Amino acid sequence: MEATTCNGSVDGSTVFYLMGIPSLPEPFYLPTIFYLTGIPSLQKSLFLPVFFLFLLFYLLILVGNTLILVAVVTEPSLHKPMYFFLINLSALDIFSTTTTVPKLLSLFLLGDHFLSFPACFLQMYLFHGLNCSEAFILVVMAYDRYVAICRPLHYPVHMTPQTNTALAASAWITALLLPVPAVVKTSQMVYNNIAYIYHCFCDHLALVQSSCSDTTPQTLMGFCIAMVVSFLPLLLVLLSYACILASVLRINSREGRSKAFSTCSSHLLVVGTYYSSIAAAYVAYRADLPLDFHIMGNVAYAILTPILNPLIYTLRNKDVKAAITKIVYLKSVM
Repeated sequence: MEATTCNGSVDGSTVFYLMGIPSLPEPFYLPTIFYLTGIPSLQKSLFLPVFFLFLLFYLLILVGNTLILVAVVTEPSLHKPMYFFLINLSALDIFSTTTTVPKLLSLFLLGDHFLSFPACFLQMYLFHGLNCSEAFILVVMAYDRYVAICRPLHYPVHMTPQTNTALAASAWITALLLPVPAVVKTSQMVYNNIAYIYHCFCDHLALVQSSCSDTTPQTLMGFCIAMVVSFLPLLLVLLSYACILASVLRINSREGRSKAFSTCSSHLLVVGTYYSSIAAAYVAYRADLPLDFHIMGNVAYAILTPILNPLIYTLRNKDVKAAITKIVYLKSVM
């Protein structure tokens, strides 16, 4: 790509000179390199505290979700469809944060702002694909609760291991295919040799806004995909819980109603957390707020749910809590 500037930023040759790389003969075509600005107004004196804060969040995500994975795999009493989908959710939380947080940590600790063209688009694809998968897994979990409560006699027939595997695989594959058109089209846009991304990671909208091309078609495509992967799953979850609520209200026993609702409470809290973080990111983007609020809204969306999911399932689900307590106890006595 030719060394041009389309938004008044420093061209590639100047930046390479500042980086200590000798000047290159003309004509010479430099590949696009993306520069992550991080949080623009954050003072450098705060970089280290922010690094430790995000490191703590990342470790909590890894430890919490790994404990759930180990507990469900090793505890026979948890070998049920609901917990099979839970370990899919935990794996997604680990993978999705691993696509963004390590680079974010490097940015604040080492000042490593640069990402190559392939690395940036790979990060964008994995981040959006894995988060889409999480939305579909939440739908599958809602369907599992619907069958368990509304059609309990048919539950062993409908939720077989083969069906569960097919549902989980469909959620992963479908969601990993959905971002492909946006990634391909965005990669074909025109960028400076040094393209400035006003974000902590390669988000689709931030990438589009860093381009020299007309951003309208890509912004519209991103909006349409967001509708498919956010509101369609939300509608399906709400539909499932509308049926569950109608079924529970028909139960005469107060104890029976309470027991039915308790099996759904953890999933409902996770769904609420997930869509609250999406809403916060959307409001931060659409509202007339400083750029830092837009960036932090997306960072919260990327980190909040993976941190809270293990807490919700360990605090509100007695079976998972008992299995994790057993694992921690066995480790402490060994």
